Amino acid sequence: MERAASAYQQGNWTEAERLCRVVLDAQPDNFDVLYLMGMIAAQTQRLQEGAALLARAVSTNPNHAEAFYNRGIVLSGLGRHETALESYESAIALKPVYVQAHHSRGNALLSLNRPAAALESFERAIALAPDHAEACNNRGIAHFYLKHFEDALDSFERAIALAPDYADAHYNLGNALRDLDRHEEALASYEKAIALRPDHAEACNNRGVALFNLKRHTAALESYERAIALRPGYAVACNNRGVVLLALKRHEAARESFERALAITPDYADAHCNLGNALRNLNRYEEALQRYERAVALKPDHAEAHNSCGLTLFELKRHAAALNSYERAIGIKPDYGDAHFNRGNALHELHQSEQAIAAYRQALANGGNAERIAYALAALGAAPVPAAAPAQFVAGLFDRYADRFDQHLVGSLKYQTPALLVDQLTRFCSSRNLDILDLGCGTGLLGPLLKPLAGTLTGVDLSGNMLEKARQRQLYDDLVEAEVGAFLQTKRDTYDLAIAADVFVYIGDLAAVFAGARHALRQGGWLSFSIEAGDGADFVLRPTRRYAHSAAYLERLARDHGFSVSSIEQRVIRQERGADINGNLALMRRA
Repeated sequence: MERAASAYQQGNWTEAERLCRVVLDAQPDNFDVLYLMGMIAAQTQRLQEGAALLARAVSTNPNHAEAFYNRGIVLSGLGRHETALESYESAIALKPVYVQAHHSRGNALLSLNRPAAALESFERAIALAPDHAEACNNRGIAHFYLKHFEDALDSFERAIALAPDYADAHYNLGNALRDLDRHEEALASYEKAIALRPDHAEACNNRGVALFNLKRHTAALESYERAIALRPGYAVACNNRGVVLLALKRHEAARESFERALAITPDYADAHCNLGNALRNLNRYEEALQRYERAVALKPDHAEAHNSCGLTLFELKRHAAALNSYERAIGIKPDYGDAHFNRGNALHELHQSEQAIAAYRQALANGGNAERIAYALAALGAAPVPAAAPAQFVAGLFDRYADRFDQHLVGSLKYQTPALLVDQLTRFCSSRNLDILDLGCGTGLLGPLLKPLAGTLTGVDLSGNMLEKARQRQLYDDLVEAEVGAFLQTKRDTYDLAIAADVFVYIGDLAAVFAGARHALRQGGWLSFSIEAGDGADFVLRPTRRYAHSAAYLERLARDHGFSVSSIEQRVIRQERGADINGNLALMRRA
Protein backbone atom coordinates (compact mmCIF):
# COMPACT_ATOMS: atom_id res chain seq x y z
CA MET A 1 0.00 0.00 0.00
CA GLU A 2 2.95 2.30 0.73
CA ARG A 3 4.42 1.53 -2.71
CA ALA A 4 1.03 2.17 -4.35
CA ALA A 5 0.70 5.55 -2.60
CA SER A 6 4.24 6.49 -3.65
CA ALA A 7 3.57 5.54 -7.29
CA TYR A 8 0.34 7.60 -7.21
CA GLN A 9 2.22 10.64 -5.85
CA GLN A 10 4.78 10.28 -8.65
CA GLY A 11 1.99 10.19 -11.28
CA ASN A 12 2.59 6.55 -12.15
CA TRP A 13 -1.09 5.65 -11.92
CA THR A 14 -0.79 2.37 -13.82
CA GLU A 15 1.68 0.98 -11.31
CA ALA A 16 -0.27 2.41 -8.38
CA GLU A 17 -3.44 0.71 -9.61
CA ARG A 18 -1.63 -2.63 -10.16
CA LEU A 19 -0.36 -2.60 -6.57
CA CYS A 20 -3.79 -1.56 -5.25
CA ARG A 21 -5.39 -4.56 -6.90
CA VAL A 22 -2.91 -6.86 -5.11
CA VAL A 23 -4.00 -5.34 -1.80
CA LEU A 24 -7.70 -5.43 -2.76
CA ASP A 25 -7.52 -9.13 -3.57
CA ALA A 26 -6.32 -9.77 -0.01
CA GLN A 27 -8.45 -7.11 1.75
CA PRO A 28 -11.67 -6.30 -0.25
CA ASP A 29 -12.89 -3.79 2.37
CA ASN A 30 -9.66 -1.86 2.79
CA PHE A 31 -10.73 1.80 2.82
CA ASP A 32 -7.34 3.18 1.75
CA VAL A 33 -7.10 1.01 -1.32
CA LEU A 34 -10.74 1.58 -2.35
CA TYR A 35 -10.27 5.32 -1.95
CA LEU A 36 -6.99 5.41 -3.89
CA MET A 37 -8.36 3.21 -6.69
CA GLY A 38 -11.47 5.40 -6.91
CA MET A 39 -9.29 8.50 -7.31
CA ILE A 40 -7.13 6.80 -9.97
CA ALA A 41 -10.23 5.71 -11.91
CA ALA A 42 -11.65 9.25 -11.77
CA GLN A 43 -8.40 10.86 -12.88
CA THR A 44 -8.17 8.46 -15.84
CA GLN A 45 -11.74 9.41 -16.85
CA ARG A 46 -13.32 6.08 -15.81
CA LEU A 47 -15.96 7.96 -13.88
CA GLN A 48 -18.51 5.15 -13.43
CA GLU A 49 -15.84 2.86 -12.01
CA GLY A 50 -14.50 5.69 -9.81
CA ALA A 51 -17.96 6.45 -8.42
CA ALA A 52 -18.52 2.78 -7.57
CA LEU A 53 -15.15 2.46 -5.83
CA LEU A 54 -15.65 5.67 -3.82
CA ALA A 55 -19.13 4.51 -2.82
CA ARG A 56 -17.55 1.33 -1.43
CA ALA A 57 -14.91 3.44 0.31
CA VAL A 58 -17.39 5.68 2.17
CA SER A 59 -19.51 2.69 3.13
CA THR A 60 -16.37 1.19 4.66
CA ASN A 61 -15.43 4.44 6.44
CA PRO A 62 -18.40 6.82 6.73
CA ASN A 63 -16.37 9.37 8.71
CA HIS A 64 -13.98 10.45 5.93
CA ALA A 65 -15.06 13.91 4.72
CA GLU A 66 -12.58 14.02 1.80
CA ALA A 67 -13.87 10.70 0.44
CA PHE A 68 -17.46 12.03 0.43
CA TYR A 69 -16.26 15.23 -1.23
CA ASN A 70 -14.33 13.46 -3.98
CA ARG A 71 -17.23 11.06 -4.56
CA GLY A 72 -19.39 14.16 -5.08
CA ILE A 73 -16.92 15.53 -7.64
CA VAL A 74 -17.04 12.27 -9.63
CA LEU A 75 -20.85 12.12 -9.46
CA SER A 76 -21.03 15.71 -10.68
CA GLY A 77 -18.83 14.74 -13.61
CA LEU A 78 -21.38 12.03 -14.42
CA GLY A 79 -24.22 14.56 -14.27
CA ARG A 80 -25.68 12.87 -11.18
CA HIS A 81 -26.12 16.14 -9.34
CA GLU A 82 -28.72 15.06 -6.77
CA THR A 83 -26.49 12.23 -5.51
CA ALA A 84 -23.45 14.50 -5.68
CA LEU A 85 -25.31 17.02 -3.52
CA GLU A 86 -25.93 14.37 -0.89
CA SER A 87 -22.25 13.47 -0.89
CA TYR A 88 -21.15 17.11 -0.48
CA GLU A 89 -23.61 17.51 2.40
CA SER A 90 -22.17 14.42 4.09
CA ALA A 91 -18.69 15.93 3.76
CA ILE A 92 -19.92 19.22 5.30
CA ALA A 93 -21.68 17.41 8.15
CA LEU A 94 -18.37 15.76 8.99
CA LYS A 95 -16.31 18.92 8.43
CA PRO A 96 -18.43 22.12 8.66
CA VAL A 97 -15.50 24.36 7.66
CA TYR A 98 -14.80 22.41 4.45
CA VAL A 99 -14.61 25.32 1.98
CA GLN A 100 -14.37 23.25 -1.21
CA ALA A 101 -17.36 21.14 -0.19
CA HIS A 102 -19.50 24.25 0.36
CA HIS A 103 -18.34 25.58 -3.01
CA SER A 104 -19.01 22.34 -4.86
CA ARG A 105 -22.39 22.00 -3.15
CA GLY A 106 -23.25 25.39 -4.64
CA ASN A 107 -22.19 24.20 -8.10
CA ALA A 108 -24.40 21.12 -7.78
CA LEU A 109 -27.35 23.29 -6.75
CA LEU A 110 -26.76 25.54 -9.77
CA SER A 111 -26.82 22.47 -11.99
CA LEU A 112 -30.13 21.50 -10.37
CA ASN A 113 -31.50 24.98 -11.16
CA ARG A 114 -31.69 25.95 -7.50
CA PRO A 115 -29.80 29.26 -7.60
CA ALA A 116 -31.12 30.66 -4.30
CA ALA A 117 -29.82 27.62 -2.36
CA ALA A 118 -26.59 27.72 -4.40
CA LEU A 119 -26.12 31.35 -3.41
CA GLU A 120 -26.21 30.38 0.28
CA SER A 121 -23.50 27.76 -0.29
CA PHE A 122 -21.22 30.17 -2.12
CA GLU A 123 -21.74 32.78 0.60
CA ARG A 124 -20.68 30.20 3.21
CA ALA A 125 -17.56 29.27 1.21
CA ILE A 126 -16.61 32.96 0.88
CA ALA A 127 -17.22 33.57 4.59
CA LEU A 128 -14.75 30.76 5.31
CA ALA A 129 -12.27 31.81 2.58
CA PRO A 130 -12.73 35.49 1.55
CA ASP A 131 -10.03 35.20 -1.14
CA HIS A 132 -11.77 32.30 -2.94
CA ALA A 133 -12.02 33.84 -6.42
CA GLU A 134 -13.90 30.90 -7.95
CA ALA A 135 -16.57 31.03 -5.23
CA CYS A 136 -16.98 34.78 -5.85
CA ASN A 137 -17.37 34.10 -9.56
CA ASN A 138 -19.93 31.35 -9.00
CA ARG A 139 -21.82 33.44 -6.46
CA GLY A 140 -22.10 35.97 -9.30
CA ILE A 141 -23.56 33.27 -11.55
CA ALA A 142 -26.19 32.46 -8.91
CA HIS A 143 -27.10 36.16 -8.66
CA PHE A 144 -27.23 36.31 -12.47
CA TYR A 145 -29.68 33.39 -12.64
CA LEU A 146 -31.79 35.16 -10.02
CA LYS A 147 -31.68 38.32 -12.20
CA HIS A 148 -29.80 40.20 -9.47
CA PHE A 149 -27.59 41.78 -12.13
CA GLU A 150 -26.02 44.50 -9.97
CA ASP A 151 -25.13 41.92 -7.28
CA ALA A 152 -23.74 39.63 -9.97
CA LEU A 153 -21.63 42.51 -11.23
CA ASP A 154 -20.17 43.05 -7.75
CA SER A 155 -19.32 39.35 -7.36
CA PHE A 156 -17.60 39.09 -10.74
CA GLU A 157 -15.62 42.26 -10.08
CA ARG A 158 -14.52 40.85 -6.72
CA ALA A 159 -13.40 37.62 -8.40
CA ILE A 160 -11.37 39.64 -10.91
CA ALA A 161 -9.82 41.75 -8.13
CA LEU A 162 -8.69 38.48 -6.49
CA ALA A 163 -7.57 36.87 -9.76
CA PRO A 164 -7.05 39.46 -12.56
CA ASP A 165 -6.32 36.78 -15.18
CA TYR A 166 -9.52 34.82 -14.45
CA ALA A 167 -10.95 34.54 -17.99
CA ASP A 168 -14.33 33.10 -16.97
CA ALA A 169 -14.91 35.91 -14.48
CA HIS A 170 -14.29 38.49 -17.21
CA TYR A 171 -16.69 36.56 -19.46
CA ASN A 172 -19.36 36.43 -16.75
CA LEU A 173 -18.88 40.12 -15.98
CA GLY A 174 -19.60 40.75 -19.65
CA ASN A 175 -22.85 38.80 -19.36
CA ALA A 176 -23.99 40.87 -16.38
CA LEU A 177 -23.09 44.14 -18.13
CA ARG A 178 -24.94 43.00 -21.26
CA ASP A 179 -28.12 42.34 -19.28
CA LEU A 180 -27.79 45.81 -17.76
CA ASP A 181 -27.68 47.19 -21.35
CA ARG A 182 -24.09 48.36 -20.82
CA HIS A 183 -23.00 46.91 -24.14
CA GLU A 184 -19.73 48.79 -24.68
CA GLU A 185 -18.49 47.68 -21.25
CA ALA A 186 -19.72 44.13 -21.91
CA LEU A 187 -17.75 44.11 -25.14
CA ALA A 188 -14.59 45.15 -23.30
CA SER A 189 -15.08 42.32 -20.77
CA TYR A 190 -15.55 39.69 -23.48
CA GLU A 191 -12.44 40.95 -25.27
CA LYS A 192 -10.44 40.68 -22.02
CA ALA A 193 -11.67 37.09 -21.58
CA ILE A 194 -10.64 36.24 -25.14
CA ALA A 195 -7.22 37.88 -24.70
CA LEU A 196 -6.66 35.70 -21.63
CA ARG A 197 -8.07 32.59 -23.26
CA PRO A 198 -8.14 32.76 -27.06
CA ASP A 199 -10.03 29.45 -27.31
CA HIS A 200 -12.97 30.76 -25.20
CA ALA A 201 -15.77 29.99 -27.67
CA GLU A 202 -18.54 31.28 -25.39
CA ALA A 203 -16.77 34.63 -25.01
CA CYS A 204 -16.41 34.90 -28.80
CA ASN A 205 -20.12 34.16 -29.19
CA ASN A 206 -21.19 36.67 -26.57
CA ARG A 207 -18.80 39.26 -27.93
CA GLY A 208 -20.83 38.85 -31.11
CA VAL A 209 -24.03 39.47 -29.13
CA ALA A 210 -22.59 42.70 -27.70
CA LEU A 211 -21.50 43.85 -31.14
CA PHE A 212 -24.93 43.00 -32.55
CA ASN A 213 -26.58 45.06 -29.80
CA LEU A 214 -24.28 47.93 -30.77
CA LYS A 215 -25.41 47.47 -34.40
CA ARG A 216 -21.88 46.58 -35.49
CA HIS A 217 -23.17 43.72 -37.57
CA THR A 218 -20.13 42.90 -39.70
CA ALA A 219 -17.90 42.69 -36.60
CA ALA A 220 -20.57 40.57 -34.86
CA LEU A 221 -20.56 38.15 -37.78
CA GLU A 222 -16.78 37.77 -37.54
CA SER A 223 -17.06 37.04 -33.81
CA TYR A 224 -19.70 34.35 -34.32
CA GLU A 225 -17.61 32.74 -37.04
CA ARG A 226 -14.62 32.66 -34.72
CA ALA A 227 -16.75 30.93 -32.06
CA ILE A 228 -17.88 28.33 -34.62
CA ALA A 229 -14.30 27.78 -35.82
CA LEU A 230 -13.30 27.07 -32.22
CA ARG A 231 -16.29 24.78 -31.68
CA PRO A 232 -17.88 23.52 -34.91
CA GLY A 233 -20.77 21.95 -33.01
CA TYR A 234 -21.76 25.23 -31.30
CA ALA A 235 -25.46 25.44 -32.16
CA VAL A 236 -26.08 28.72 -30.31
CA ALA A 237 -23.31 30.48 -32.27
CA CYS A 238 -24.69 29.08 -35.55
CA ASN A 239 -28.12 30.42 -34.63
CA ASN A 240 -26.70 33.82 -33.66
CA ARG A 241 -24.69 33.94 -36.86
CA GLY A 242 -27.96 33.45 -38.74
CA VAL A 243 -29.59 36.32 -36.83
CA VAL A 244 -26.86 38.77 -37.82
CA LEU A 245 -27.00 37.55 -41.43
CA LEU A 246 -30.72 38.36 -41.41
CA ALA A 247 -29.88 41.86 -40.19
CA LEU A 248 -27.39 42.14 -43.05
CA LYS A 249 -30.18 41.01 -45.44
CA ARG A 250 -28.19 37.93 -46.44
CA HIS A 251 -31.25 35.74 -46.14
CA GLU A 252 -29.98 32.66 -47.97
CA ALA A 253 -26.79 32.55 -45.89
CA ALA A 254 -28.93 33.03 -42.76
CA ARG A 255 -31.09 30.07 -43.76
CA GLU A 256 -27.99 27.88 -44.09
CA SER A 257 -26.73 28.99 -40.65
CA PHE A 258 -30.04 28.18 -38.93
CA GLU A 259 -30.14 24.80 -40.65
CA ARG A 260 -26.63 24.09 -39.38
CA ALA A 261 -27.76 24.94 -35.84
CA LEU A 262 -30.67 22.53 -36.21
CA ALA A 263 -28.46 19.78 -37.60
CA ILE A 264 -26.52 20.03 -34.32
CA THR A 265 -29.56 20.50 -32.03
CA PRO A 266 -32.76 19.37 -33.80
CA ASP A 267 -35.07 20.51 -31.00
CA TYR A 268 -33.72 24.08 -30.84
CA ALA A 269 -36.97 26.08 -30.80
CA ASP A 270 -35.37 29.51 -31.38
CA ALA A 271 -33.48 28.21 -34.41
CA HIS A 272 -36.71 26.83 -35.90
CA CYS A 273 -38.34 30.24 -35.38
CA ASN A 274 -35.38 32.07 -36.90
CA LEU A 275 -35.25 29.68 -39.83
CA GLY A 276 -38.90 30.55 -40.38
CA ASN A 277 -37.91 34.23 -40.46
CA ALA A 278 -35.25 33.56 -43.09
CA LEU A 279 -37.69 31.56 -45.21
CA ARG A 280 -40.31 34.30 -44.88
CA ASN A 281 -37.77 36.84 -46.13
CA LEU A 282 -37.11 34.50 -49.07
CA ASN A 283 -40.89 34.47 -49.78
CA ARG A 284 -41.04 30.74 -48.95
CA TYR A 285 -44.10 31.28 -46.80
CA GLU A 286 -45.48 27.75 -46.47
CA GLU A 287 -42.08 26.42 -45.39
CA ALA A 288 -41.79 29.30 -42.93
CA LEU A 289 -45.15 28.34 -41.39
CA GLN A 290 -43.91 24.79 -40.85
CA ARG A 291 -40.89 26.11 -38.93
CA TYR A 292 -42.99 28.35 -36.70
CA GLU A 293 -45.33 25.44 -35.99
CA ARG A 294 -42.33 23.30 -35.03
CA ALA A 295 -41.01 26.06 -32.76
CA VAL A 296 -44.29 26.33 -30.85
CA ALA A 297 -44.63 22.55 -30.68
CA LEU A 298 -41.25 22.47 -28.92
CA LYS A 299 -41.91 25.59 -26.87
CA PRO A 300 -45.65 26.41 -26.65
CA ASP A 301 -44.98 29.73 -24.90
CA HIS A 302 -42.71 30.99 -27.73
CA ALA A 303 -44.41 34.34 -28.23
CA GLU A 304 -42.04 35.42 -31.00
CA ALA A 305 -42.83 32.30 -33.05
CA HIS A 306 -46.58 32.94 -32.73
CA ASN A 307 -46.07 36.57 -33.80
CA SER A 308 -43.87 35.59 -36.75
CA CYS A 309 -46.39 32.97 -37.79
CA GLY A 310 -48.96 35.77 -37.84
CA LEU A 311 -46.73 37.93 -40.04
CA THR A 312 -46.42 35.07 -42.54
CA LEU A 313 -50.15 34.40 -42.58
CA PHE A 314 -50.69 38.14 -43.09
CA GLU A 315 -48.42 38.08 -46.16
CA LEU A 316 -50.53 35.19 -47.47
CA LYS A 317 -53.66 37.37 -47.00
CA ARG A 318 -54.96 34.93 -44.37
CA HIS A 319 -55.86 37.77 -42.07
CA ALA A 320 -58.20 35.95 -39.68
CA ALA A 321 -55.59 33.25 -39.07
CA ALA A 322 -52.91 35.93 -38.60
CA LEU A 323 -55.13 37.63 -36.02
CA ASN A 324 -55.36 34.37 -34.09
CA SER A 325 -51.56 34.00 -34.06
CA TYR A 326 -51.05 37.55 -32.81
CA GLU A 327 -53.58 36.98 -30.04
CA ARG A 328 -51.75 33.83 -28.95
CA ALA A 329 -48.50 35.81 -28.78
CA ILE A 330 -50.19 38.49 -26.66
CA GLY A 331 -51.75 35.85 -24.41
CA ILE A 332 -48.23 34.61 -23.62
CA LYS A 333 -46.58 38.03 -23.48
CA PRO A 334 -49.20 40.73 -22.73
CA ASP A 335 -46.68 43.58 -23.07
CA TYR A 336 -45.56 42.49 -26.57
CA GLY A 337 -45.84 45.82 -28.38
CA ASP A 338 -45.08 44.48 -31.87
CA ALA A 339 -47.76 41.80 -31.57
CA HIS A 340 -50.34 44.42 -30.53
CA PHE A 341 -49.36 46.51 -33.57
CA ASN A 342 -49.55 43.51 -35.91
CA ARG A 343 -52.92 42.61 -34.43
CA GLY A 344 -54.06 46.11 -35.33
CA ASN A 345 -52.93 45.56 -38.92
CA ALA A 346 -54.92 42.33 -39.16
CA LEU A 347 -58.03 43.96 -37.71
CA HIS A 348 -57.63 46.82 -40.18
CA GLU A 349 -57.53 44.38 -43.11
CA LEU A 350 -60.63 42.68 -41.68
CA HIS A 351 -62.39 46.09 -41.74
CA GLN A 352 -62.65 46.23 -37.95
CA SER A 353 -61.41 49.80 -37.66
CA GLU A 354 -62.43 50.54 -34.07
CA GLN A 355 -60.80 47.36 -32.81
CA ALA A 356 -57.71 48.16 -34.90
CA ILE A 357 -57.46 51.60 -33.30
CA ALA A 358 -57.68 50.02 -29.84
CA ALA A 359 -54.96 47.51 -30.77
CA TYR A 360 -52.64 50.27 -32.01
CA ARG A 361 -53.15 52.16 -28.77
CA GLN A 362 -52.29 49.00 -26.84
CA ALA A 363 -49.12 48.74 -28.93
CA LEU A 364 -48.19 52.30 -27.97
CA ALA A 365 -48.89 51.63 -24.28
CA ASN A 366 -46.56 48.61 -24.45
CA GLY A 367 -43.57 50.34 -25.96
CA GLY A 368 -44.28 49.93 -29.66
CA ASN A 369 -42.68 52.21 -32.26
CA ALA A 370 -44.46 55.52 -31.63
CA GLU A 371 -43.87 56.95 -35.11
CA ARG A 372 -45.17 53.87 -36.87
CA ILE A 373 -48.21 53.62 -34.58
CA ALA A 374 -49.07 57.31 -35.01
CA TYR A 375 -48.97 56.81 -38.79
CA ALA A 376 -51.32 53.81 -38.60
CA LEU A 377 -53.73 55.69 -36.32
CA ALA A 378 -53.66 58.73 -38.60
CA ALA A 379 -54.62 56.55 -41.57
CA LEU A 380 -57.76 55.59 -39.62
CA GLY A 381 -58.52 59.17 -38.62
CA ALA A 382 -57.54 58.62 -34.99
CA ALA A 383 -54.40 60.81 -34.84
CA PRO A 384 -53.01 63.93 -36.54
CA VAL A 385 -51.73 63.31 -40.06
CA PRO A 386 -47.90 63.29 -40.13
CA ALA A 387 -45.89 65.05 -42.82
CA ALA A 388 -44.69 61.74 -44.30
CA ALA A 389 -44.71 58.00 -43.75
CA PRO A 390 -41.97 56.81 -41.37
CA ALA A 391 -38.84 56.03 -43.36
CA GLN A 392 -38.45 52.71 -41.54
CA PHE A 393 -41.99 51.71 -42.50
CA VAL A 394 -41.40 52.51 -46.19
CA ALA A 395 -38.01 50.76 -46.30
CA GLY A 396 -39.38 47.65 -44.56
CA LEU A 397 -42.47 47.53 -46.78
CA PHE A 398 -40.46 47.59 -49.98
CA ASP A 399 -37.66 45.35 -48.71
CA ARG A 400 -40.31 42.65 -48.24
CA TYR A 401 -41.99 43.52 -51.54
CA ALA A 402 -38.84 43.55 -53.72
CA ASP A 403 -38.92 39.99 -55.06
CA ARG A 404 -42.51 40.21 -56.28
CA PHE A 405 -42.81 43.95 -56.85
CA ASP A 406 -42.70 44.02 -60.65
CA GLN A 407 -45.07 41.10 -61.17
CA HIS A 408 -47.59 42.33 -58.59
CA LEU A 409 -47.54 45.98 -59.58
CA VAL A 410 -47.65 45.52 -63.34
CA GLY A 411 -49.51 42.20 -63.52
CA SER A 412 -52.03 42.48 -60.69
CA LEU A 413 -52.45 46.23 -60.18
CA LYS A 414 -52.27 47.22 -63.88
CA TYR A 415 -49.61 49.78 -63.03
CA GLN A 416 -48.93 52.10 -65.98
CA THR A 417 -47.43 55.15 -64.26
CA PRO A 418 -43.84 54.87 -65.60
CA ALA A 419 -45.00 54.75 -69.22
CA LEU A 420 -47.55 57.53 -68.64
CA LEU A 421 -44.96 59.83 -67.04
CA VAL A 422 -42.39 59.32 -69.79
CA ASP A 423 -45.07 59.84 -72.44
CA GLN A 424 -46.06 63.14 -70.77
CA LEU A 425 -42.41 64.20 -70.49
CA THR A 426 -41.57 63.52 -74.15
CA ARG A 427 -44.58 65.57 -75.30
CA PHE A 428 -43.02 68.63 -73.67
CA CYS A 429 -39.30 67.87 -73.68
CA SER A 430 -37.48 66.79 -76.84
CA SER A 431 -34.01 66.87 -75.29
CA ARG A 432 -31.78 63.83 -75.02
CA ASN A 433 -28.54 63.22 -73.10
CA LEU A 434 -30.20 64.38 -69.87
CA ASP A 435 -28.71 63.91 -66.42
CA ILE A 436 -31.65 62.10 -64.82
CA LEU A 437 -32.47 61.40 -61.17
CA ASP A 438 -35.00 58.58 -60.61
CA LEU A 439 -36.45 59.40 -57.18
CA GLY A 440 -37.71 56.30 -55.34
CA CYS A 441 -36.45 54.19 -58.22
CA GLY A 442 -37.50 50.89 -56.62
CA THR A 443 -36.64 47.94 -58.81
CA GLY A 444 -35.91 50.25 -61.73
CA LEU A 445 -39.18 49.97 -63.64
CA LEU A 446 -38.53 53.45 -65.07
CA GLY A 447 -34.97 52.56 -66.07
CA PRO A 448 -35.65 51.06 -69.53
CA LEU A 449 -37.89 54.02 -70.43
CA LEU A 450 -35.45 56.65 -69.16
CA LYS A 451 -32.21 55.16 -70.51
CA PRO A 452 -32.78 56.37 -74.13
CA LEU A 453 -33.18 59.93 -72.77
CA ALA A 454 -30.23 59.79 -70.38
CA GLY A 455 -26.67 60.94 -70.47
CA THR A 456 -26.41 59.74 -66.87
CA LEU A 457 -29.04 57.89 -64.84
CA THR A 458 -29.01 57.92 -61.03
CA GLY A 459 -31.48 56.06 -58.81
CA VAL A 460 -32.21 56.74 -55.13
CA ASP A 461 -34.42 54.66 -52.84
CA LEU A 462 -34.88 53.83 -49.16
CA SER A 463 -35.05 50.07 -49.74
CA GLY A 464 -31.78 48.20 -50.13
CA ASN A 465 -33.57 45.15 -51.50
CA MET A 466 -35.31 47.21 -54.19
CA LEU A 467 -31.99 48.80 -55.16
CA GLU A 468 -30.45 45.36 -55.54
CA LYS A 469 -33.16 44.49 -58.08
CA ALA A 470 -32.53 47.78 -59.89
CA ARG A 471 -28.79 47.03 -59.93
CA GLN A 472 -29.47 43.76 -61.74
CA ARG A 473 -30.95 45.71 -64.68
CA GLN A 474 -27.51 47.25 -65.35
CA LEU A 475 -29.09 50.50 -66.54
CA TYR A 476 -28.18 52.92 -63.76
CA ASP A 477 -24.86 54.73 -63.49
CA ASP A 478 -25.33 55.13 -59.74
CA LEU A 479 -27.76 53.76 -57.14
CA VAL A 480 -27.99 55.36 -53.70
CA GLU A 481 -29.81 54.16 -50.58
CA ALA A 482 -31.27 57.34 -49.09
CA GLU A 483 -34.44 59.29 -48.35
CA VAL A 484 -35.30 61.35 -51.43
CA GLY A 485 -35.70 64.74 -49.69
CA ALA A 486 -32.41 64.41 -47.85
CA PHE A 487 -30.62 63.27 -51.01
CA LEU A 488 -31.90 66.22 -53.06
CA GLN A 489 -30.41 68.63 -50.53
CA THR A 490 -26.96 67.14 -51.10
CA LYS A 491 -26.97 68.09 -54.80
CA ARG A 492 -26.95 71.51 -56.43
CA ASP A 493 -27.65 72.29 -60.09
CA THR A 494 -26.82 68.67 -60.92
CA TYR A 495 -29.74 67.18 -62.86
CA ASP A 496 -31.85 68.01 -65.89
CA LEU A 497 -34.74 65.80 -64.81
CA ALA A 498 -35.99 64.50 -61.44
CA ILE A 499 -38.77 61.96 -61.84
CA ALA A 500 -40.80 60.13 -59.18
CA ALA A 501 -43.32 57.43 -60.05
CA ASP A 502 -45.69 56.47 -57.21
CA VAL A 503 -43.27 57.88 -54.61
CA PHE A 504 -45.02 60.98 -53.25
CA VAL A 505 -47.91 58.79 -52.10
CA TYR A 506 -45.70 58.18 -49.03
CA ILE A 507 -45.02 61.88 -48.45
CA GLY A 508 -47.81 64.21 -47.36
CA ASP A 509 -46.14 67.60 -47.05
CA LEU A 510 -44.23 68.02 -50.32
CA ALA A 511 -42.71 71.42 -49.55
CA ALA A 512 -39.32 69.99 -48.62
CA VAL A 513 -39.28 67.84 -51.76
CA PHE A 514 -40.02 70.83 -53.97
CA ALA A 515 -37.33 72.86 -52.22
CA GLY A 516 -34.87 69.99 -52.68
CA ALA A 517 -35.80 69.55 -56.32
CA ARG A 518 -35.20 73.23 -57.00
CA HIS A 519 -31.81 72.86 -55.30
CA ALA A 520 -30.80 69.77 -57.29
CA LEU A 521 -32.15 70.72 -60.74
CA ARG A 522 -30.39 72.98 -63.17
CA GLN A 523 -32.20 76.02 -64.50
CA GLY A 524 -34.81 74.79 -66.95
CA GLY A 525 -34.72 71.31 -65.42
CA TRP A 526 -37.86 69.19 -65.24
CA LEU A 527 -39.72 67.77 -62.23
CA SER A 528 -42.03 64.89 -63.17
CA PHE A 529 -44.12 62.89 -60.71
CA SER A 530 -47.36 61.09 -60.01
CA ILE A 531 -49.69 61.41 -57.04
CA GLU A 532 -53.05 59.98 -56.01
CA ALA A 533 -55.69 62.59 -56.70
CA GLY A 534 -57.32 64.22 -53.70
CA ASP A 535 -60.00 66.89 -53.39
CA GLY A 536 -60.17 69.93 -51.17
CA ALA A 537 -57.40 69.57 -48.59
CA ASP A 538 -53.76 69.95 -49.58
CA PHE A 539 -53.18 66.31 -48.69
CA VAL A 540 -54.95 63.52 -46.83
CA LEU A 541 -53.77 60.17 -45.52
CA ARG A 542 -56.07 57.41 -46.68
CA PRO A 543 -56.80 54.12 -44.87
CA THR A 544 -54.46 52.49 -47.41
CA ARG A 545 -51.67 54.48 -45.65
CA ARG A 546 -51.05 56.38 -48.89
CA TYR A 547 -51.32 60.13 -49.25
CA ALA A 548 -53.53 61.87 -51.83
CA HIS A 549 -52.82 65.46 -52.92
CA SER A 550 -55.01 68.07 -54.55
CA ALA A 551 -54.04 69.66 -57.88
CA ALA A 552 -54.45 73.10 -56.28
CA TYR A 553 -51.81 72.18 -53.67
CA LEU A 554 -49.36 71.12 -56.40
CA GLU A 555 -49.90 74.38 -58.29
CA ARG A 556 -49.29 76.43 -55.14
CA LEU A 557 -46.12 74.51 -54.34
CA ALA A 558 -44.88 75.15 -57.87
CA ARG A 559 -45.44 78.92 -57.50
CA ASP A 560 -43.81 79.00 -54.05
CA HIS A 561 -40.69 77.14 -55.17
CA GLY A 562 -40.03 78.65 -58.58
CA PHE A 563 -41.53 76.05 -60.92
CA SER A 564 -43.80 76.64 -63.88
CA VAL A 565 -46.51 74.02 -64.41
CA SER A 566 -46.36 72.45 -67.85
CA SER A 567 -49.08 69.85 -67.27
CA ILE A 568 -51.21 68.24 -64.59
CA GLU A 569 -53.17 65.37 -66.10
CA GLN A 570 -55.69 63.14 -64.34
CA ARG A 571 -55.23 59.45 -65.13
CA VAL A 572 -56.00 56.02 -63.69
CA ILE A 573 -52.61 55.11 -62.22
CA ARG A 574 -53.34 51.57 -60.97
CA GLN A 575 -56.03 49.35 -59.47
CA GLU A 576 -56.71 48.60 -55.79
CA ARG A 577 -58.87 45.53 -55.03
CA GLY A 578 -60.26 45.69 -58.55
CA ALA A 579 -61.17 49.39 -58.41
CA ASP A 580 -59.48 52.14 -60.43
CA ILE A 581 -57.31 54.60 -58.48
CA ASN A 582 -57.32 58.08 -59.96
CA GLY A 583 -54.14 60.07 -59.92
CA ASN A 584 -52.47 63.11 -61.38
CA LEU A 585 -49.38 63.17 -63.53
CA ALA A 586 -47.52 66.42 -63.02
CA LEU A 587 -44.76 67.96 -65.12
CA MET A 588 -43.11 71.17 -63.98
CA ARG A 589 -40.06 73.15 -65.01
CA ARG A 590 -37.62 75.04 -62.85
CA ALA A 591 -37.71 78.73 -63.76
